[in-house]
Amino acid sequence: MADIQKVKVAVKETLLGSEQVEDVQLSALSKATFEKNAHKDEESGELYMGEEEFINAVAPAGEDYHKIKREQYAILFKVADRRNVGKINLFDWGTYENLLAKPDAEYEIAFRLFDIDRTGTVKYDNLKKLYEMNKGPDSIPFDWNCEWATLYSGGKKRRHDLTYPQFAQMLRGLQGERIRQAFHLFDKDGDGYIEPEDFQHIILETARHKLSDHLLENLHTLCNISSGTKISYANVRAFQNMIREMDLVELIIRQATAQSSDGKITRTDFLNEAARITRFSLITPMEADILFHFASLDEPSGRLGLSDFAKVLDPSWRNPLYNAFSDVAGKASDKVRTTSQNLLYTVLESVHHFTLGALGGAFGALMVYPIDLVKTRMQNQRSSRVGEMLYKNSIDCFRKVIKNEGFTGLYSGVLPQLVGVAPEKAIKLTVNDLVRGHFSSKDGKIRVPHEILAGGSAGACQVIFTNPLEIVKIRLQVQGEVAKSVEGTPRRSAMWIVRNLGLVGLYKGASACLLRDVPFSAIYFPTYNHLKRDYFGESQTKKLGIMQLLLAGAVAGMPAAYLTTPCDVIKTRLQVEARKGESSYTSLRHCAHTIMKEEGFQAFFKGGPARIMRSSPQFGFTLAAYEVLQNLLPMPGQKKDEITHKGVSSLGNNGLPGQEGPLSYLRSRNALKIILDLDEEFGRVKVPGKEGWKSLPRIVGGGK
Repeated sequence: MADIQKVKVAVKETLLGSEQVEDVQLSALSKATFEKNAHKDEESGELYMGEEEFINAVAPAGEDYHKIKREQYAILFKVADRRNVGKINLFDWGTYENLLAKPDAEYEIAFRLFDIDRTGTVKYDNLKKLYEMNKGPDSIPFDWNCEWATLYSGGKKRRHDLTYPQFAQMLRGLQGERIRQAFHLFDKDGDGYIEPEDFQHIILETARHKLSDHLLENLHTLCNISSGTKISYANVRAFQNMIREMDLVELIIRQATAQSSDGKITRTDFLNEAARITRFSLITPMEADILFHFASLDEPSGRLGLSDFAKVLDPSWRNPLYNAFSDVAGKASDKVRTTSQNLLYTVLESVHHFTLGALGGAFGALMVYPIDLVKTRMQNQRSSRVGEMLYKNSIDCFRKVIKNEGFTGLYSGVLPQLVGVAPEKAIKLTVNDLVRGHFSSKDGKIRVPHEILAGGSAGACQVIFTNPLEIVKIRLQVQGEVAKSVEGTPRRSAMWIVRNLGLVGLYKGASACLLRDVPFSAIYFPTYNHLKRDYFGESQTKKLGIMQLLLAGAVAGMPAAYLTTPCDVIKTRLQVEARKGESSYTSLRHCAHTIMKEEGFQAFFKGGPARIMRSSPQFGFTLAAYEVLQNLLPMPGQKKDEITHKGVSSLGNNGLPGQEGPLSYLRSRNALKIILDLDEEFGRVKVPGKEGWKSLPRIVGGGK
C-alpha cells in the first residue's frame, strides 16, 4: 500500500509539478508552531501534521473558544489539506498561514471549503450536499430550492456555479434567509406571529455561536417589548438586524457613554448619537427597544452603563456560574488544592487589609485629635454662668489649651485612641458589609430600611471597643484642665485609669454610647452610599477618585455627627469623673434631665461644630491614607484585578472585547463563525474530501 501511494504521488508530481518546501516564506513563530506539533514520516522523513495535530496548533487545548466547539476547528484542516491526503506538510502549513494573512481570509476559507474540486467555483450541488451531511439531526429544515437561493445560483434548468464574490455575498445573507424560512415553519396560523419558545429555538440554531450567555438565556423575553405574548416577524427581523450590526451598535454606545457625565445613557441618548455618527438612520426604534430591553433586564432604570450593554454585545460574555461549574469531575483535585490556597490567601489578605485599615484609621484619628479634644472639653463644661466658664467657644478652648498645657496638650489621651481605632473601624465596616450583603438582591440593590438597619447594627457592635476607648480617652483629655483649676491634682496614665475603673467601669455610659453610635452609623452609611451612587455616579464600570470619596465621606459625616451630638454630650457627662460641686449623674435619663434643667436645651449641642469638624475630615484622612498605603504596601503575591468583562470601553490598542490575540487566530475563528451560519452542528461530522465524495452512494451525490 505504501508503494502504491508513492507511485500516486510521483505520478501527480509528474503531471502537476512538484512543490518545493524551501520556497515557503514562514515567520519564525509559524515555523516553530508547525515543528512543535508535527510528526516525522518514518518512510520519507518529512514532517507532517494530521487533523488532530492541526487542531492542537490552531486551537490549543485549555483555551476558551466561546460558543465554538474546539473539534469544529477540524473544518479548517480540510482547507489546509490542499492535496486531500489527510495530512499537511510545511508547505501546506505555509500556504494556509499565507491565506490567513489575506484581507478577506474569512470568506476565502469558507469558499475553499466548498470548492471541493479546486476549480475556483462552488457547485450548487456540492454546497447543498455538504450542508446536508453536516447539519444536526434536529436542525430546522432549509429549502435550497427557494427563490432566494435561485437568485444566486439560477433555477434548476439554468443553474450555474458560484464564483468567489458570488459565494461570499450569498453567505452574507444566508442567516437572514434561514431565520425567514424558520419563522414561516413555526407560523402555522399564518398570522405573522410565533411563540417565544419557537423564537428561542430559531435563534439558538442559527446564531448561538455569535451571542452572549445573557442573550441566549433571555431570548424568550422578547415578547415583553410589546403588549402581546407572541413575537412578530418585525421583532425577529429587528433582532436579527441588531445582532448583525453589533459592531456599529457598540461604536454608537461607546461614543454616547463617553459624552455622558456618569457613563450611562438612555434610549433617547442612544438614538441621538446614532443620528450624529451615521449618514443614514440605520437604527430603527424597534431595534433600539430590543437593545435596551435585553441590556436593562438586570438594571430596569432605563439609564444604562457599559457593563449593561456588554452583556448583550460581547459574545464572549458568560454567565458567572459558567466557570464555577465547568469541568467539575476532571478538576476535582485541583479545586481542592485551589480552595485551600484561596482560603489561606483570603485569611492573609484580611490581615493585610486589617493592618492597612488600622494604620489608615490611626492616621485619620491623629489628624483630627485636637478637634476631638476641644469637643470633649466644650461638652464637659457644665456651668451656664459666664463667669465660671473656662472656655467661651471652641476657638477659645483651642487657644487656652495651647497656652496652659502646650501644644502636646492637644494630644492628651491620643494613645488609647490610636490603639482602639483599629478594632473599632474593623468591626464597624465588617458588620455593615455583612448585614448589607444579607439584605441585598442579586443585582446589589438594597432597600433604605435595610441600609439603616445595617448601619445601626454596625454602630451597636462597635460599642464593644468604643466605650472603653472613649472613657479612657475622655478622662485623659479633661485631666489637663482639672490640673489647671485644682492645685496638686496628679496626672494619671491610661493604665492607671483602666485599673481604677475595672471591667465594669470601662463600660460606664455604654447605654449613651449605644444611643450615639447606633443612630450615627444608621445615618452615615446610607448617606455615604447614596452620595457615591446617586450623586457621583459610582458603578461597576465607573470608579470614583479619592477627592470624590473624600467629599462623599465628609458630607455624609456632617448630618450624622451633628444630629447625634446630644447623645454624645450625655455620654461625655456620664463618663467624665464629676468634680467637687458639680452634679453627679446616676443614669442616662437623670443626666439628660439635669442638663436640661440646669443648662437648657442648647447645652445638648455643645461641641456640635467641633464634632462636625472632626467626624467629616477624619473619614477623609483615613481613606486617603488607606489608598496610599495600598499602593505603597501591596499584598505580597497579589494578582491584578481580573476583569471578567471589559464591557464596551475604549478601543485602545487591543480591539474589541473578545477580539484579543494574533490576527491569524481571529480570522480562523471568524471564518468558522461564517461557516456556522449554515448550521450550528457544522464540522462535528467529518467533512469528506474529494475522494470521500466519490465513495458515497449516488443518492447523496457520490460516485457509486
